[in-house]
Amino acid sequence: MSTSADLDAGTLRDGAVATFRPLPYDHPVSRLLVERVQQEYVQRYGGPDEAVVDPAEFLPPEGLFVVAEVDGVPAGCGAWRALDPGVAEIKRVYVEPGFRRRGLAQEVMTRLEQSAAAAGFASVVLNTGDRQPEALALYAELGYRPVAGYGIYACSPGAVFLGKDLDAGQGTDGAPWAS
Repeated sequence: MSTSADLDAGTLRDGAVATFRPLPYDHPVSRLLVERVQQEYVQRYGGPDEAVVDPAEFLPPEGLFVVAEVDGVPAGCGAWRALDPGVAEIKRVYVEPGFRRRGLAQEVMTRLEQSAAAAGFASVVLNTGDRQPEALALYAELGYRPVAGYGIYACSPGAVFLGKDLDAGQGTDGAPWAS
């Protein structure tokens, strides 16, 4: 996988164009978006996600952090990291409030799934919570199904664990950095 600065673009429901680029997890733009998703967790759950995250886990070929921009403004993000052989874990999917309900989260998820498949992962899993109905609806729409709990939230009330098999033929359409 390369992490070239090449931008990939997608058209949102309202016709706006979103660009997607890989950035390190500890890049200033990435940190800004991660801080905002953590604030969302504080509002919904009373505290931040306490799962240990090492920025190096999101470096290719064992991971990827993607930032979405609309008109040059950071609008959302998402990431995946290797969890088990053949399984990647999706993390930090987030869309800024002003960019929600326009299809950006689906575009982020498409790029995460495609790049994980291109990196050789057969499936993806994720952990969300019952206080994120928008996320649950998105994941159901994308074909995610319940899977066994894992990690520090495996037995937490309200934790929701979902997974999906990836289509090995997804290729790299829409993800130029996933080669």
